[in-house]
Amino acid sequence: MIDHISIAVRDLERAARFYEMVLGAIGYAKLEVRPHTIGFGKKYSEFWLNLRRTMTPLDPDCGAHVGLRVRSMELVDAFHAAALAAGGSCDGAPGVRPQHGHGYYAAFIRDPDGNRIEAVTFLVTEP
Repeated sequence: MIDHISIAVRDLERAARFYEMVLGAIGYAKLEVRPHTIGFGKKYSEFWLNLRRTMTPLDPDCGAHVGLRVRSMELVDAFHAAALAAGGSCDGAPGVRPQHGHGYYAAFIRDPDGNRIEAVTFLVTEP
């Protein structure tokens, strides 16, 4: 079981503004601020931004991939819209992706540092 994840960012303040909008759309809030890291979560910090000033911009085929489970299609859509409004780029518009499993509905974005973040929900539950 994963307790938390962290991603590298070149500009912590810029990334914090971006993720406040994007993660805020799915119920996360900024919970902890330290000199070189910021934690977001619902009850505790589970998504961390770590400052790495010297990292180079990521190749589109590199960077972290993080999938965040949400409760509904509407939250997937809100996540995607918030990311685009905050300066992220689309890496897969909201939609059903049968190649990933039955009822898999997701959207993929790239943050300003090239990390690929996904919001996913399942439209049907298995018996």
